[in-house]
Amino acid sequence: MGLLTAGRRTMDRSRWTAGMATLASLVMCSVAVADGTIRDGVSARSIGRGGTNLAMSDNAHVMLDNPAGLVRNEADCLLEFGGHLLLTDLEYDDADNSRVGDIDNPFPIGEFAIAKKLDEHITIGFGAFSHAGFAAEYMMNGPAPFSGPQHYKSIGALARLLPTLSVKLTERLSIGTTLGAAINHIELEGPYTLQGPNAFAGTPTRMDLQGTGAGMSWSIGMQYDLNDRTTVGVNYQHETTMELDGTTVVEIPGLGASRYDSMLDVKWPRSLGVGLSHRTDRRRTYSADAIWYDWSSAYDHFDLSLKDPLNPVYQIVAPTLLESFPLDWRDTVSLRFGIEQQLRDDRVIRVGYAYHRNPIPDATVTPYIQTILEHALSFGYGCSWRGIAVDAAYQWSFGPTQSVDTSGFMGGDFDDGWHSVNAHQFSLSFQRARMK
Repeated sequence: MGLLTAGRRTMDRSRWTAGMATLASLVMCSVAVADGTIRDGVSARSIGRGGTNLAMSDNAHVMLDNPAGLVRNEADCLLEFGGHLLLTDLEYDDADNSRVGDIDNPFPIGEFAIAKKLDEHITIGFGAFSHAGFAAEYMMNGPAPFSGPQHYKSIGALARLLPTLSVKLTERLSIGTTLGAAINHIELEGPYTLQGPNAFAGTPTRMDLQGTGAGMSWSIGMQYDLNDRTTVGVNYQHETTMELDGTTVVEIPGLGASRYDSMLDVKWPRSLGVGLSHRTDRRRTYSADAIWYDWSSAYDHFDLSLKDPLNPVYQIVAPTLLESFPLDWRDTVSLRFGIEQQLRDDRVIRVGYAYHRNPIPDATVTPYIQTILEHALSFGYGCSWRGIAVDAAYQWSFGPTQSVDTSGFMGGDFDDGWHSVNAHQFSLSFQRARMK
């Protein structure tokens, strides 16, 4: 009876995990085009101008960046959705692997948003956004005792589902807030040395981890017109803490393999951003955003709890394993700049640039998470087609290579490592606005 109950409980949890993972995959995001693991812009419109959106109101995706801008849009009803194709170029090198390239795997990303004016002063909305993530996949030679070709794979996706309220307090001042859910799915597969705290610290393993969870997501923002042409925007996004429920298979030489019920504690960083936009009499708009991300608090470490192993041997020698993944990331400030030029027939061209320092120290960078990019250059174009605003953008992300002498991970798996990352993103967004 106990086994039957446990089996049903495992099946119920597996169904819940699969459902959450499917929902997250609808707005899947992966490595590259990002400050750390946070994307440099969401919609094609904002990506084309360097990701700037804090002081803007020309799109429904502003509810993610600064919900105060939603009420400033003139449309009575606003619908927007978009898709992106991300192509990564990752390389890794160490004593066992000479300039190994990642497995080519284009990543689709998507999001949508809808907003409705209740009156001239209040707008409500809802959006689903692919806000952050990471991914990598290699076939590489592993360390002893897992020598020879090994599959290294990581996937992390964060989606935010955001009911939104935006209110115009005066002709110059508006405020907005979101209160919803963030869904996170993480996978990790490949050789890994246990770090502790547990009796098996320093033990080489082969691990296959999967976890999905949700947490509360909220933000608050404001926009203020300094004059008829200049707007300033401020937005605060609160940190999101969640427990990712799933299963982890651990293989220890001499003991075989066992599946555990697992719980991974993850925190996504809070942020504070300030933006400025200025419109000239030549139908040109300049925009700039500065966003601080609290990586040092959120990505200090990830804690993993493994319980209830299926293998009888593990039930005796390792009934519970507690693991802590060291990260020790440092805070960043993302600086984004954009220019838009209105042309005839509702056409517009855009160009943008974003800079943020690499948040990962040499000691904890690994081929599992290689979000070491520092620069993003983008171009965009917009036009109208049968009453629908169509925006396209291209973004190239790049940065310096990163080398590791002695890794901070116990076991020496990532000593003498070398990392190189480039990424290309192609974006397309559609917006339908219904005026009164």
